[in-house]
Amino acid sequence: MRHACAGRQFGRNSGHRKALLRTLVRSLLKHEKIETTIAKAKEIRPLAEQMITLAKRGDLHARRQAQSFLQDVDVVSGLFSDIASRFTSRNGGYTRIIPTRQRFGDAASLAVIELVERAKKTTESKTEAKGKDA
Repeated sequence: MRHACAGRQFGRNSGHRKALLRTLVRSLLKHEKIETTIAKAKEIRPLAEQMITLAKRGDLHARRQAQSFLQDVDVVSGLFSDIASRFTSRNGGYTRIIPTRQRFGDAASLAVIELVERAKKTTESKTEAKGKDA
């Protein structure tokens, strides 16, 4: 019986699972939108929201806690400077999960997990790039 065994195992040992979740959270905070399986998206949501809450605190201890989890200086600096300022008025619910499709190879259900308030520059730069190509 699995009483009081929270979290999904994903067929991995604990170190591999921790590295997988850390990498997914890092990618989400770097790109602000990733596509993964629904189960993985549901597992990384609280971790990503915890990192954003740390960034909203903004003190040195919070920065060091985020750095110890994410292990990427560029992502942490972007998190504390850019992402935290966007969510100052929001008390939680920083991410959304949108089911998309089934993967062709193994028919796994996929979903997009993204930040609720994404940066304007990513959408503007894509439209400018399309305009220059035409």
